[in-house]
Amino acid sequence: MIDEATLLFEQVERDVVRLTFNRPPANAFDSGLLRRLLQTLRDLRATARPPAIVMTGQGDGFFSAGGDIKEIEREGPQAALSRMTIFHAVLCELENYPAPIIAGVRGFAVGGAFEFVLFADFAIADSGAKFGFPEINHGLLPAAKGIRQAAALLGPRMARSLLYSGHLIDAERAMTAGAIDEIVDITQVDARAVAIARELRAKDPLLFSALKRSVAKTNSLSDDDLARMALDDMRAYLGRAETAEARDRFLKRKDREELE
Repeated sequence: MIDEATLLFEQVERDVVRLTFNRPPANAFDSGLLRRLLQTLRDLRATARPPAIVMTGQGDGFFSAGGDIKEIEREGPQAALSRMTIFHAVLCELENYPAPIIAGVRGFAVGGAFEFVLFADFAIADSGAKFGFPEINHGLLPAAKGIRQAAALLGPRMARSLLYSGHLIDAERAMTAGAIDEIVDITQVDARAVAIARELRAKDPLLFSALKRSVAKTNSLSDDDLARMALDDMRAYLGRAETAEARDRFLKRKDREELE
């Protein structure tokens, strides 16, 4: 049975929802929370108008401490294998979700939670936030898909340093490395995350989805596959009224600028 209280769902506005990890004190992920998250992402993706998602953690101390070690101790190694299967599926959903996903980080975002941040389309953190992969010191293993994402975003050398040492980095270094996009006061994390979610969700959803998919697939497809994907995407959006209106607004603005 899934405890729905461990993942809070809030409809912030028409096109923005907030998903809050709610397992105090550290909001650690157990299998139940991950199953609930996986199903929620799939349900939202299947709607006619997928909303932007703000992911955050309850309280100021932890976005999440990642995988719940106590669950493995209680249920044995098989629980870790089962949970990794679900976790990998969640990462795939985050990567393939067609609308913006914003991570609003207060406190620690480590282990699997750091992987969620790396798969977010935009990540905001407070100045006291900490990030890293402590698994090597705790007898656990990050998801291979998360490791690949870390290497792609942070670069292989930074990824190796974090993975091999288990050391954590602060928000400033995380932003310099490309793990997060913005640092704000801890009291502003939620509001800023919603504002970015609203801004990105207002973009043409078909174009946004195509761009997100292209960014995710660039390193895993051949040049021929990338060309086919680009042409398929262009066929899908070039004839749409929304796309034509965006081009028309741009051309009219350029004409005004040239007249001034």
